[in-house]
Amino acid sequence: MSDLARSFAAQKLADLPKTPPQHYTRPSATNGEDREDDYSSESSLSSTGTVLPSPRQHLVAAPPVQWSSYFAQELFLPFTFPSGDEAKYHVYLTPPANSKAPLFVCHHGAGASGMSFALFTRALRASLPDAGVLSVEARQHGSSILDPSGAPVTDFAIAALSDDLANVMTLIQQKLNWATLPLTVLIGHSLGGAVVVDVARRGVLGTSLVGYVVIDVVEGSAIEALSHMQRILASRPASFPSIDAAIDWHLRTRVLRRRDAAQASVPSLLRPSSSTDNSGGGGNGTITTTTWTWATDLALTQPFWSEWFTGMSGHFLGARGAKLLILAGTDRLDRELMIGQMQGRFQLVVVPESGHFVQEDAPERTAEVVAEFWRRNDRGALVLPPKVGELLAQGKKV
Repeated sequence: MSDLARSFAAQKLADLPKTPPQHYTRPSATNGEDREDDYSSESSLSSTGTVLPSPRQHLVAAPPVQWSSYFAQELFLPFTFPSGDEAKYHVYLTPPANSKAPLFVCHHGAGASGMSFALFTRALRASLPDAGVLSVEARQHGSSILDPSGAPVTDFAIAALSDDLANVMTLIQQKLNWATLPLTVLIGHSLGGAVVVDVARRGVLGTSLVGYVVIDVVEGSAIEALSHMQRILASRPASFPSIDAAIDWHLRTRVLRRRDAAQASVPSLLRPSSSTDNSGGGGNGTITTTTWTWATDLALTQPFWSEWFTGMSGHFLGARGAKLLILAGTDRLDRELMIGQMQGRFQLVVVPESGHFVQEDAPERTAEVVAEFWRRNDRGALVLPPKVGELLAQGKKV
């Protein structure tokens, strides 16, 4: 981008209104039962960091943090595809309090989890107490998709991911016996932004969709950064000695910038892995060591990286519904979005104090912006003028 274009964009932006514990394990999905009880990245694609942890770094113990501190329900929703593939979608849900309240549907980025929206959910419901929040986990992140032989399905195409989100919406509607879907706002961070834009573009939610929010991802910068992704993945620690060490690494490398956000979301990104050492002498016998490894193998998604974001800016601008783009910096705007913003085709909010995980680094500010976006576009709040026939029936002149 030329200096002149940057200067012009900066002037335009200035005119915008300010509008678990160490032994945590993910609960297994059994019998479809309910339980009620992610440093600023180099790209919009990355939900990971790149700095290796120092073995001398002091680790601060994290208190237990459970999903129930932020959501009312944890659900596992079974679904069978026509191909015979079996899905078990994992979601966190707080239903809307009444039929007029909105539902905010959140989709995380690659390598992250539904708990990426935990602090945001708490802040949003403080502003909109009746609102519902549904935080969905992508396939092979927290949701599982298995083929008829029981092997994990590794299709991460954007169409498959948006189909998963549409399936979850249908299953939630059926489970909660909703006659129709509530008025819905889709929210997607990074890869999740591409997913919600595709769902909006396809119109699968019909008239229930009020609008969509994309957090810190644009087509241009995401595609430009693809060449760095192999290095980013290769430089991540392969494992951590404890959940506390993983939380500390996310904070020290500034993947995340708030300890409470890291304590809420990081445990769900990892799985325990045990190794056995039989060489212990002096009667010590077998020694079993537990480490924590990444729950999602992001290398499996590599064939789909370019496809996720190609055409995203055009789809974002062209889909029906109100549009909000939240960025951590204005330099992330590509040419198509810059032109669209100058034409007033979407609302743009910049949160410069955050890193890539805007909703975790600045959950209160993100919730404030999203709540105002809802109020501005709430159809139920529209006051329409009386019809001519009603005025005539009242004996009034028209």
